[in-house]
Amino acid sequence: MSILIYAESAEGKFKKTAFELASYAKKVAGETGSTVTAVAVNAADASQLGKYGVDKVLNVKNDKLNSFNAKAYADVVKQAAQKEGAKIVLLSSTTDSLYLAPLVAVGLEAGYASNVVALPESVSPFRVKRNAFSNKAFNVTEINTDVKVLAIAKNSFGLIEAAAAATEEEFAPSLNDNDFTIKIESTEKVTGKVTIADAEIVVSGGRGLKGPENWGLIEDLATALGAATACSKPVSDLGWRPHSEHVGQTGKPVASNLYIAVGISGAIQHIAGINSSKVKVVINTDPDAPFFKVADYGVVGDAFEVVPKLTEKIKEFKAQNS
Repeated sequence: MSILIYAESAEGKFKKTAFELASYAKKVAGETGSTVTAVAVNAADASQLGKYGVDKVLNVKNDKLNSFNAKAYADVVKQAAQKEGAKIVLLSSTTDSLYLAPLVAVGLEAGYASNVVALPESVSPFRVKRNAFSNKAFNVTEINTDVKVLAIAKNSFGLIEAAAAATEEEFAPSLNDNDFTIKIESTEKVTGKVTIADAEIVVSGGRGLKGPENWGLIEDLATALGAATACSKPVSDLGWRPHSEHVGQTGKPVASNLYIAVGISGAIQHIAGINSSKVKVVINTDPDAPFFKVADYGVVGDAFEVVPKLTEKIKEFKAQNS
């Protein structure tokens, strides 16, 4: 029996979530006496997965799969699972994989658990701990089907090196032309910046910045930290920042190691979308702002005074330790 992971990549390079899945799979394999197989699509260097415990990589090379297509990718993962006789299939909780995982589960007639945050509590019966109610609570889900599909919450397990001699095998699944009825005309990508999806640190701004002309405060702090920039929903609705930077329950979910909120009061929808971040820092003039109730660290002060001083201190520290 093998545990199968879908190792997500972009432009041939594996995402951090692929290595996190591999780390998780290796731990589960140790408990179940299994091996770990990864299926990758158009990846340049599949051997990288061996560093985190993957025993075999099924590398799919097909130009038709250069752009993400949920139906086609689900077929690829399903066929890989069937080939390997995988009883546990792991995917991440990225935007693409959230579309993908339910299709894979249906194709394999498998039970599906999303937002998994820990190793299985038991394997017989098979029980996993999950986030629930917009990350405000946990539940334990029992899966009784022969094949089990799990979507692991981002940044919930971490990277654990467990070097294995990963073998690479070309895999050519059959592709259904009916899966390619939607034509992608173009894809716009942000270049030269850390993306929210891949960021370890996110600096986010709200209406407390008073206008788009002051966004340099956020960008300067983000640059100093090597962070991604983000914003609250009102900011994107006002047109100060693009909707691609809107984070929260109705925007992009964030599960970074550090989330810094500047001038954001902390509406429940925003907090629900960033609550999986490990450390939350809030800078706000209002000591009664709801965000302070969930913050790990809070600064009551004017962002126009606090943020430039914080940025300068970070630059000084980096200069002294470079």
